[in-house]
Amino acid sequence: MTGLIQRSKVASFVKAAGFSLIALGISGCSSVQNTLDSRPNEGPCPVVASLYDASRKVQINGNETFENVGFTGEIVGVRSFCRYVGDDPIKMEVSIDFAMGRGPNAQGDTHNYDYFVSVTRRGRAVIEKETFPLQVTFPKGADRVTVSDTVENIVIPRADSSISGSNFEVFVGFVLNEEELEFNRAGKRFRVNAGQD
Repeated sequence: MTGLIQRSKVASFVKAAGFSLIALGISGCSSVQNTLDSRPNEGPCPVVASLYDASRKVQINGNETFENVGFTGEIVGVRSFCRYVGDDPIKMEVSIDFAMGRGPNAQGDTHNYDYFVSVTRRGRAVIEKETFPLQVTFPKGADRVTVSDTVENIVIPRADSSISGSNFEVFVGFVLNEEELEFNRAGKRFRVNAGQD
């Protein structure tokens, strides 16, 4: 199956040290939440969560010391909305909250992060996985920003009305290289306030 996950509307909100920027890029129709059908869902929405091993991204340029940390990111929240009635497919949108950091070894004020959204059959194989780019610009003098991004038009087909959302899961996470993945799996992390009173 292809084309189940599409980012037709991107809503990004960046906030840092009293500075805020709202950027909206809109294409396509209204969101899933704006549906006109008032009938209740046939069942629960799919479980939505961030994968623990992919919920953080730490760029390290050299040895694992704080001075070598470049750009970082962490998924701090995931929200979703779904809609399905009768034999209709499940239509979902997922909003992801990120906390991004700019370490001592970060080059420049802008960094491109990639994250994924995957739909799985509960406890089974991935049905579809899509990757999305997220460009973040840090305001002058800021080393931390928060960003929210929304993926709409996630469509999960159902054989019939007996198949509920509880049969599916949606996972989000950063696209990581092998070193970043091993860093996360080992439980390592750098904290900005480590060693401070």
